[in-house]
Amino acid sequence: MNKTYSARPSEVKRDWYSLDASEDTLGRVASKAAQLLTGKGKPMFTAHIDCGDYVIITNAEKLKVTGNKMASIKYYHHSQYPGGLSTRTLEEQMVKNPAKAIQEAVRGMLPANKLTADRMNRLKVYNGETHKHEAQQPLKITLKKGEK
Repeated sequence: MNKTYSARPSEVKRDWYSLDASEDTLGRVASKAAQLLTGKGKPMFTAHIDCGDYVIITNAEKLKVTGNKMASIKYYHHSQYPGGLSTRTLEEQMVKNPAKAIQEAVRGMLPANKLTADRMNRLKVYNGETHKHEAQQPLKITLKKGEK
């Protein structure tokens, strides 16, 4: 009789991956990043242990969306004072801080539990082509169909 494997935090080996946001749409980039952050593709995946990897997303300002999403996606923030609700569309967010749009999309695709904050700390989003994590030798992942 085989025993079910359960990963221990000391056994987790974290790799570095790099995604280019200009290659595909917001949803596809965010879902791939969320999958890598949770570690669901690893054979050692255990739901209550953080088995995920580091993810670097570049070219956030070249992000693509389809349809009318630039006007229909809204970001809300409340100051906790009466009448303190502020709303911003995706188009306004892309002008102010494009990296924040990707971070919010990835956060929405992660499970809401105690591990979410640690997973989001391993997500690095940059507006340009360059990043400061070359020393970690991240593995480049392409999102186009038919390529690896």
